[in-house]
Amino acid sequence: MSTTEPATSAEREDRVLERIDKFRQRRPRLLDEVVTLAHGAGGKSSAALVDAVFVEAFRNDELEQLGDAAALSMPSGERLAFSTDSYVVQPLRFPGGSIGHLAVHGTVNDLAVSGARPRWLSAAFVIEEGFPIAELREIVADMSEAAVLSGVQIVTGDTKVVGKGAADGVYISTAGVGVIPEGRRLSPDLVRAGDKVLLSGTIGAHGMAVMLARGDLAIEADIASDTAPVNSLVEALLEAAPSTRWMRDATRGGVGTVCNELAHACQLAVIIDEHSLPVEPQVLGACDMLGIDPLYVANEGKFVAVVAAEEADAAVAALRAHPRGGDAAAVGEILAEPPGIVALRTSFGGSRIVDMLVGDPLPRIC
Repeated sequence: MSTTEPATSAEREDRVLERIDKFRQRRPRLLDEVVTLAHGAGGKSSAALVDAVFVEAFRNDELEQLGDAAALSMPSGERLAFSTDSYVVQPLRFPGGSIGHLAVHGTVNDLAVSGARPRWLSAAFVIEEGFPIAELREIVADMSEAAVLSGVQIVTGDTKVVGKGAADGVYISTAGVGVIPEGRRLSPDLVRAGDKVLLSGTIGAHGMAVMLARGDLAIEADIASDTAPVNSLVEALLEAAPSTRWMRDATRGGVGTVCNELAHACQLAVIIDEHSLPVEPQVLGACDMLGIDPLYVANEGKFVAVVAAEEADAAVAALRAHPRGGDAAAVGEILAEPPGIVALRTSFGGSRIVDMLVGDPLPRIC
């Protein structure tokens, strides 16, 4: 007869969390023999592809940071941020924006949340044979408008034309360079237990706007993409909270994926309060109808930031004072335990783990 005392609920919970932590510490493994749509969705499959193919081939200190932009030191002592992205969204135009707006805002925002002040962009176009010139002019006009609003110049580019059926109209790739002010540094290794997690505004609008614009679902809702530059919003935050630890724009995979990347990088717990998450009612309603968690829906004009607890109130006030930050909120905190885990405190008083998805419920939204 065993004399072992039955485990308490706390001990059982600790064992489960320990198993989860061990599993999550494993390097992502690429088991697929062909590329699938899941590999481009920003979740676990994307991480496996990037790690096993690209990082393995190009390995260097800057690349291994896997940030939105690489921070590079010049011989003169100046620091630059360098980023690149590609845009393959369908439809090309949707409520609130177009592929042209995304192509500028996306790269500008990657530079901004890396701590840089964006300056210059390149733009490369892959255009399908038969694409209307008038529509191309409209997309380019959108890019010009977005560049002026973002305070950047498009200074170089490239154009390729492919055969009919070889592309969905037009694909755009942009790269960007920004200047990092002296003394400014944002990194997961600066994050500490007790820090606060902020959101610059409501979440999920872009992904749902694009999804509904496709017309495949019998859902009508007044939802517009949030595509916008965040560089001036970032500067307002950093002025109010100079000890800001880390930032990331929540694009592919949404806030849930971004928080998982942070938790894995800093090996601390990211705890989100469900009741504090800013979600527009129409976005939440559409997500509920489709069975999609808004935490995983893409945004194109919002970012997540971690700030020191003593600067959190000032940071939120500065964001809300900005024309594009009126719905900013403190949505969570950083804890020491359980390390590497993202958890959501639910409105019912319980909690659940927010894991990184394998794929994306809304493919090709950026």
